Amino acid sequence: MIRFAVPFAALLLTTTAFAQTAPAPVPTPAAAPTAAPVDVYALTDDERAMRSHVMFLASDAMQGREAGTDAYDIAADYVAAQFYAQGLKPAGTDGSYLQQVPLIAFKAADKGSFAIARGGQNSALEFGVDYIPGATSSRPEVTVNAPVVFVGHGIVAPEFKRNDYAGVDVKGKVVALFSGAPASFNGEVRAHFGSVANKAAYAASRGAVGVIVLESPQSARVRPFARLAETYDSTRMSWMRPDGTGFDIAGNAPVLGTLSAAGAAKLFAGARTNWAAISKQAEGEGVTFKAFELPSRLNATIRSTSEKVESPNVAGMIEGSDPALKDEVVVLTAHLDHVGIGRPNASGDTIYNGAMDNAVGIASLIENARRFKEQGVKPKRSILFLAVTAEEKGLVGADYFARNPTVRPEQMVANVNLDMPIITYKFEDMVAFGAERSTLGPITKAAVENIGVTLSPDPMPEQGFFVRSDHYRFVQQGVPSVFLWPGTAGPGKAAFDHFLSTHYHQASDQIDQQPNIDWASGVRFIEANFAITKAIADAPERPRWNKGDFFGTLYEGHGAK
Repeated sequence: MIRFAVPFAALLLTTTAFAQTAPAPVPTPAAAPTAAPVDVYALTDDERAMRSHVMFLASDAMQGREAGTDAYDIAADYVAAQFYAQGLKPAGTDGSYLQQVPLIAFKAADKGSFAIARGGQNSALEFGVDYIPGATSSRPEVTVNAPVVFVGHGIVAPEFKRNDYAGVDVKGKVVALFSGAPASFNGEVRAHFGSVANKAAYAASRGAVGVIVLESPQSARVRPFARLAETYDSTRMSWMRPDGTGFDIAGNAPVLGTLSAAGAAKLFAGARTNWAAISKQAEGEGVTFKAFELPSRLNATIRSTSEKVESPNVAGMIEGSDPALKDEVVVLTAHLDHVGIGRPNASGDTIYNGAMDNAVGIASLIENARRFKEQGVKPKRSILFLAVTAEEKGLVGADYFARNPTVRPEQMVANVNLDMPIITYKFEDMVAFGAERSTLGPITKAAVENIGVTLSPDPMPEQGFFVRSDHYRFVQQGVPSVFLWPGTAGPGKAAFDHFLSTHYHQASDQIDQQPNIDWASGVRFIEANFAITKAIADAPERPRWNKGDFFGTLYEGHGAK
């Protein structure tokens, strides 16, 4: 699943938010398909091979491949068997294809308690009206009694002449901020700075002890506070550290919760700038706020429950043939999980099969490997084929691998990600999100042009897709990365819009969806993947970030400085 930019309000309660569907007690398969049956004899061998993977992975028996379930484990075993069939060397742990990811499923244990202390008075806030508690995987209980500092959007970006912390000291204090980022930032950078997780991590680096997210006029319009309160105790996931605690990028400044406009007004009472003025100012685009300490202290306690879960990544390797380059590894990723069992649709189907999202991506991964075997191609660099878990839980499996790789971290020189390619049409171009940020751009452009496909720029820069799928976890480790998609030229835009509005995270994302999956276009997408992967693996120099690139510089990637 690509993580779409629109529902900022839905991301307020957790630093690793993920899509949730209400569980159903018994999975119900779809009604008989109304589409005409596929004439398998009309398909080519390559088309049948791709379709066969999707038939299995998106079948009702896989129950939506939710991370941590027995059905997901069966899907992982299937991918491991396919990697074996394609001659890939096991690249998991203990000589296997599997890398078990220790996960923690966690959620708010109760409604917690929030109170504002001012002038010797302690005023309790009301759950669902004034506040919603957060949850954390790193501690079962967090209690904070500290002054509060308002820092606007909580963004510090010297390259953009922006410092929302100017003039304040937040050490030992709670930071109150808005989610999102001003429109003056471009799409990818805006998505990075708009992340509540990234804001909390920065607050922690300044010594803050907690973060409170403030409801803004924009977030209130997207999702009313009362609706957020209904799902305050939804389950989230993180990966587990060796000490048994969950990894949380926010560190010592966890997201304590969200305050509604009503709760924020109580927090800002008596401040030199009241909440009404702040809220009105927040309506404007490109707004900046002057940071200041509030005359209030926040006394808050949040409690979380957690459960340990395991779910594997699947990894297979083609070893490089060049003695000087084989220790450099190109990582090719696709996520194997989907969202499991959900609300019934009009026909009563509760199984969210995830055919396009992302069985098609996994099929592309497997078939890419098959091409290397059948064509006898010996790449100069090694290629790691990686099917990751828990993408739908916040890119968790990819984050675990990127931080705990089964190769030496310095060996990973590039990442190419395949996530939810829409192949219901004959695509005329391709998009490689992030291509302009590194030398992967020219390599990708030349590779796709050699097979008769043009490379187009990002058609939706406002969505910031470069930070919204598994490749971003490799970017955060300094690895140049691109995310591949069929393009939106010709019929592409209409096909993408239809899938998003009709099938995305719905029970209808299954192999018989309408319009029909175009398996010839799927094979063409695989051919493009193969050409790009081979070109990166055989390039005379390792990929490098463009000098001065924002992400390359931020994460200290090769070539950026």
